[in-house]
Amino acid sequence: MRIAITTLGCKINQYDSAVIQSRLEEKHSFVPFDDAADCYIINTCTVTDRADWEARQLVRRARRLSPLAKVLVTGCYAQVNPADVARVPGVNYVVGLNRLDELLDFVEQPVASDDVKVAVSDVKRERGVPVLGTRALPGHTRAFLKIQEGCNYSCTYCIIPTARGLSRSVPPREVMEQVRQLADAGYKEIVLTGIHLGGYGHELSPKTDLTSLLEMIEESRLIPRVRLSSLDPREVPDKLLDLMAASDIICPHLHICAQAGDDGILKQMRRNYHTAYYGELLIEVRQRLPGAAIGSDIIVGFPGETDETFERSIEYFASLPLTYFHVFPFSVRRGTVAASLPDHVPGDVKKARARRMRELGAEKKADFCRGFLGRELSVLIEEKSDKKTGGRRGFSRNYLPVMVLGGDDLVNREIVVEPESVEGGWLIGKPLDARALGEGHSSKGAGNL
Repeated sequence: MRIAITTLGCKINQYDSAVIQSRLEEKHSFVPFDDAADCYIINTCTVTDRADWEARQLVRRARRLSPLAKVLVTGCYAQVNPADVARVPGVNYVVGLNRLDELLDFVEQPVASDDVKVAVSDVKRERGVPVLGTRALPGHTRAFLKIQEGCNYSCTYCIIPTARGLSRSVPPREVMEQVRQLADAGYKEIVLTGIHLGGYGHELSPKTDLTSLLEMIEESRLIPRVRLSSLDPREVPDKLLDLMAASDIICPHLHICAQAGDDGILKQMRRNYHTAYYGELLIEVRQRLPGAAIGSDIIVGFPGETDETFERSIEYFASLPLTYFHVFPFSVRRGTVAASLPDHVPGDVKKARARRMRELGAEKKADFCRGFLGRELSVLIEEKSDKKTGGRRGFSRNYLPVMVLGGDDLVNREIVVEPESVEGGWLIGKPLDARALGEGHSSKGAGNL
C-alpha cells in the first residue's frame, strides 16, 4: 500500500507522525503527500481556527489526488472536535491522540461504507504516557524522545490542555531504556520533548523532576549529546543551570518561552511571571552559560496590545541576551478565553508587528553567529543537504546552524568545524579534520560548543 502522511503543528506532532510512519513502513511504502496514494494520514493541529481550516483543506486535497483512497485524520483537531472532522467530506477515519493501535488497524481495514469510523478517548482520564518508540524526524539525525504529555497550565490563548489532558510523565526507568535503545541504534543526539517539559515527573511516585532525569542520563554516558526542547521561565532552576554548565553531554541551549514583553499582556495571557523576572533569568543563564543559544516564543498582536505596548516589547526583547525568536501573530482559537477578550488587533497590524519582531530576531541570530567565526565548533551533521551548494547541514552543541562542504560520509558524525562566514542565517565552515567526535562521549577540546 502507498501511504502519504503530512503533519501540522509542533514538534510533538512531528514526533507522533514519525512513530506512525516507523510502525507502518515495514509493510507499506511512503510517498509524498502531493502524490497519488492508497491512504492519506493527516496529523492535525488545533492551536488556532486557521489550523483547523488547513486540516480540512488537506482532506480535500487528498480526495482530489486519489478519489478512491482512504483518508484518516488524527492529532489534536481530531481529539478536540471529532464530530467536526467526521463531517468533512472525504474523511473515512477519525482517530484521537494516543490510540496508535487503532490507527494502525484502520489503515489496514478496507473502507466498507460511507460511515465515518471514530476512535477518540477522554484525555481527562489519561494518567500515563504510552511509550511508542521513536526515530529521527525526516532530514535529521537527531532522535526525538517524548518523555512528557499534557499541561496543567491555563494560558488564555491555548487549547492544548483540552486536546492533550493533564501533565503526565514517562517513568525514569522507561526513559532510560529508550535512551539505551537509541544509543544502540547509533544516534549521537537525543532531544527530550514534551508539551510541558518542565513539569516532568511532578505527578510520578516517587516524585522527580527534569534535572534529576538529566543527571541519570549524564551518569549513564550512553549518548554523546542531549538537548532540551522548550521550557517555561519558572522551570529553569539553579540546579539545572549548574548541571548544564558542568556537563559535556547536555547541550548548552535553552528555549525559554516569554510569549510577551509587557506585564499587562502577560497578565491577560495568564502567564505566571513578569518581564522583570524573565529578564533577570536570562541574564543569569547568560552568566552561567556564556556560549549558550537562548531562544524564545513571542506572540504579537494579542488582544489589547497597543502601538505603545508593542514598542515597549520591541525595546524589551532587544535588550535581552536572546539569540533567536519564534514569532507568532496572535490567531483566534474558539473555545479559549483570549478569543472573547476585547480590543483585538487588526490583521494587517499584526503582520507588520510580526515582521518587525522577526527582523529583530534575525539581527540577534546573525550577531550571535558572527561571534563564533574562526572558533572551533563540534557539529553533528544531518541527513539533509543543501541543494544549492551540495553541503551538509548540521548543528553545533549550542544550536548554531552550520553548513559544511562535505560528502555523505559525514552524516551522523560529530566533526570539528571552523566557521568562516555567515550567509542566510547559517555559519559556513570547513572541517578541520575528518575525525568523528563522541567515541568517548565527550567533545572536550572543541569548547563543548
